[in-house]
Amino acid sequence: MLYTIIKENTYKDSIVLMLLSNKLSAIDGVNKVSIMMGTPANKDIFKSSGLGTDELEKAKPNDIVIVVDTDQEEKVAEVKEEVEVALKGESDSQDTSKGQEAHNWKRAMELANNPNLALISIPGQYAAMEAENALNEGLHVFMFSDNVSKEDEVKLKQKAHEKGLLVMGPDCGTALIHGVPLAFTNNVNEGDIGIVGASGTGIQEVTTIIDRYGKGVTNALGTGGRDLSTEVGAITMLDSIKALNQDPKVKVITVISKPPAEEVQRKVLNVLRNIDKPVVTLFLGDKPSYQEENIYHAYTLEEAAVVAVQLSNGDKPNFEPTTADVNVVLKESQVGIKGYYSGGTLASEAAMLVRDAFKDTMTEEKSDSYVLKTDIHEIIDLGDDVYTKGKPHPMIDPEKRIEMLEKSMNDPETAVIMIDNVIGNGGHEDMASELAPTIRRILDSARQDGRQLAVLATVVGTAQDIQGYDKQIEILKESGAIICKTNDQMVRTAIQLVGGKVEQPIVDVQKFDYTEENLAVDEKIMSFINMKPSVINIGLKSFTEAIQNSGSECVQFNWRPIAGGDEKLMKVLQFLNYYEGGTI
Repeated sequence: MLYTIIKENTYKDSIVLMLLSNKLSAIDGVNKVSIMMGTPANKDIFKSSGLGTDELEKAKPNDIVIVVDTDQEEKVAEVKEEVEVALKGESDSQDTSKGQEAHNWKRAMELANNPNLALISIPGQYAAMEAENALNEGLHVFMFSDNVSKEDEVKLKQKAHEKGLLVMGPDCGTALIHGVPLAFTNNVNEGDIGIVGASGTGIQEVTTIIDRYGKGVTNALGTGGRDLSTEVGAITMLDSIKALNQDPKVKVITVISKPPAEEVQRKVLNVLRNIDKPVVTLFLGDKPSYQEENIYHAYTLEEAAVVAVQLSNGDKPNFEPTTADVNVVLKESQVGIKGYYSGGTLASEAAMLVRDAFKDTMTEEKSDSYVLKTDIHEIIDLGDDVYTKGKPHPMIDPEKRIEMLEKSMNDPETAVIMIDNVIGNGGHEDMASELAPTIRRILDSARQDGRQLAVLATVVGTAQDIQGYDKQIEILKESGAIICKTNDQMVRTAIQLVGGKVEQPIVDVQKFDYTEENLAVDEKIMSFINMKPSVINIGLKSFTEAIQNSGSECVQFNWRPIAGGDEKLMKVLQFLNYYEGGTI
């Protein structure tokens, strides 16, 4: 039976509520608990998951809604009490901004010390409005929020460009600004390699490999995944490339993206051909067919990182892919590769390599919920919206990956299972310990069934990350997983185990004509990337702590929707506020 509890006018971070939902669902006698804010979108999620109730319709966007599915009515009071304790504890422990907390823009700007960046991680339906407010205040924007329309993205980025500001995002998961990590980011040494990327875990994989090779990064500027679309036109990427070119500390520029629109790729390459510094590009999924004198086109994330290091050291690029040593005896019937990823770019890279290895022998099935699906192989990005509606991201919550790992035990054709463990700021405090028991269990189950499995794992991180890079590797290794140094190595190892091989592109150097470009960039952008940012964090409080631990100032803006969450009224108030020169 379903029971509904509404806590009026109590706004909390969505991730806090989702993690609390998982915790309370584990109470004996409770079938399921779901806790979300009472927004229209969240009400739809309640209904689609079988938790819709009549009382649910009374909730407002500023209300916390708790729906409990239980056959024991007395459990409802227990859940309610646990919610009260958890939310009170969360409020008491969240003095992350050392007293620097605000509830509106006016107070945030008063508390901040020369702020130059707004980090936005609120529900997507409101994120564009707050990003515009930030631009009106003269701040650069890092927009972690997703579900922002492309129309709003174009409008915001055009406005930012005109004002000499950057908008990183929406749906931007990663950035490093002068050594300060934003959102899901690793602790990476500073150095002379500058990065701009339209992929979050792609940046993480490249920066952590660079770090492990003993080199470092000046800045890693995220753009959001749609920046290189025809509509957006690479506004953020082009400004970022020009800024890295003007930065005297940058010796090598590295550009990372999934395949852009063709005309946008030509525009980006034309700018890069105007630059004298060595450049590494990776348009993931676009297999290189040529190299250029000053631009190295990489095939994989590891290759991009290794070549960037070699160019930084003044060496000639030379990448030789590797595979891990694996001692697993497979049956003839075991031919399938399964990849359960928390990183979307890592999943895309895996799918690309599997496609290239078996393109002549496999037929791919179309599916919105798989990055790659054939009759025997499957690669899934468990961080995709299909799997995260109303649920935490798999970098934070292991539940969905554990479910997929257990499901894989029942398929006798499975030969290899691949998983990533992306650590660092914003991630789970000890994901390896969450995954290890399941890995151990499925390996034992396979042995009892008279077969072996290869569970391959890669850890994306550095020695400076709070989870402990070596510790995470050791926990996974003790569970029976075979550790691979990179995603590239892991996927090539999996392919080799089932009798395939990935051919590394062999290409000639070609020369291209190009149009001369103005490489100047606004001084506000140059100032931004050459000092630790002063941040106003609008949304997830966990992001504030990582920023402050890196020596930057950060004011926590405890945002909640004004005007009862009515978007039309909020836009009217926003217009009146800046038209009259005030600040709400």
